[in-house]
Amino acid sequence: MKSLLEDFKKFLVKGNLVTVAVAFVMGVVFAALVKALIADLITPVIALIVGKPNFGSLSFTINSSHFMYGDFINALFTFVTTAAAVFFFVVKPYEMWDSRRQKDDPSVKDCPECTTKIPAAARRCPQCTAVLEDPLAA
Repeated sequence: MKSLLEDFKKFLVKGNLVTVAVAFVMGVVFAALVKALIADLITPVIALIVGKPNFGSLSFTINSSHFMYGDFINALFTFVTTAAAVFFFVVKPYEMWDSRRQKDDPSVKDCPECTTKIPAAARRCPQCTAVLEDPLAA
C-alpha cells in the first residue's frame, strides 16, 4: 500500500502533469480573452456593417418545423473569428519568434548532405551518416 501511495505522489509531481495543468489553466484564460476580444471589439464592428450584432433570432418555418438558422450563423461567426484571432495573434507571432530563435541557436548546424539539423559538435550526421568535418580541427 505504501508503494502505491509513493507512486501516486511521484505521478502528481511529475513534470509532465504540472506542464499539462499549467497549459490547461492558460488555455482557459486565453479562451476568455479571445471571447472578450470577439464579443467586445469584433462583433460591434460587424454590427456597424450588417446592422445586427446577434443573429440568434433569425429563423424560418416550413410545415410547422421551426429552423433557427441565426443560431448557426452566430456559432459559425464565433468559430471563424476565434480561428482568425488565434491565427493572427498567436500562431503567426509564434512562428516569427521561433524562426528567429532557431537561426540564433549556435548548438545546432545543418548537415551539408541532407540539411537535417544536427548538434554543432557532431562529426557524422545521424540521419544520412555523412562524414562531417571535425569541428575541433577547424
